Amino acid sequence: MRIFHALKTVATRRRRGGAAAPALPDIIAEIRNRAAQGHLPDQVRWGDILLDSIHVPPDPRQARRWYEIAASAGYAPAHNMLGRCHHFGWGGPVDLQAAAASYATAARLGDLWGCYNLGIMTMRGIGMPADLPRALALFRSAADRGHAKSMNLVARFTEEGWHTERDPAAALAWYRRSAEGGDYRGQHNYASALLAMGERAPALAWWRRAAGDATSDVLLAMERTLAPLGPDGDPALLEQVRARLAALGIATLGITTLGIAAP
Repeated sequence: MRIFHALKTVATRRRRGGAAAPALPDIIAEIRNRAAQGHLPDQVRWGDILLDSIHVPPDPRQARRWYEIAASAGYAPAHNMLGRCHHFGWGGPVDLQAAAASYATAARLGDLWGCYNLGIMTMRGIGMPADLPRALALFRSAADRGHAKSMNLVARFTEEGWHTERDPAAALAWYRRSAEGGDYRGQHNYASALLAMGERAPALAWWRRAAGDATSDVLLAMERTLAPLGPDGDPALLEQVRARLAALGIATLGITTLGIAAP
C-alpha cells in the first residue's frame, strides 16, 4: 500500500500543468518499475532520482518516502539516505538527532557511507558533543573496508596525531589509498604531500585528476599552491581551476603564473 501510494503521488505530480509529462528514458522507467516491485536498491535509486534528476521534477518528499520504504525492510543504504534527509532537511524538517540515529543504523548494518556520515557528525559535533576518538574509530572502520573518503580522514588524523600516534609515513600511505580510490580531497592532499617531498610531476598529475570534481574549498587550496609555481607548474591546470571557481561565482586569488598579482 505504501508503494502504491508513493507511485500514485508521483504520477499525479507529473501530470500537473495540463500537458502530458514526457516519457521517462527506458533505464529510468525500469528503475521506477523495479522499485514498485519491491527491489530495495532500486527504491533507493528512484529516491535519488526524485531528489535530483533531469528526468522528473524534484520531489524530496517523495524521495524521502521511498527511502523510508526501503529502510523499513532493513536496507542499510536507505537508512543512510534517510539520515541525509534528516540532516539536510530534504523532504521534511532538519532533525539532527534523527539523522545521527539513521546513520548509526546504516553503519550497524554495514553501510560505509553511514559510517562516514556519522563520523562527520561526531567529529564536528553536529547534533551531539564532538568526540574525536569515536569519529576516528568510525572513519577507520569504513577505511579498512575500502571507503576512500574515510581513508582521507584517517590520513589527516594520523598526520596530525589527533587521538592517535603521529605517523607521517602511515598518513602518506592513507592519502595515497584515498587518492587511488577516487576521493578528490585525498587526491589533493596526496598531491600536496608529494610536492612537499619535491615530487612535482606526480603531484601535478594527481591535481589534474582532482580538478574536475573538487569543491570550492579544495579548488581554492589548489589555486594557492599552483599559482606560485609559475611556468614550472601547470598553467593550463591553473586556468581550469580558476574557470571552475568562476563558474561557482567565487573570486580567485588574482595571481598570474609568474607569481605576480594581476592588475
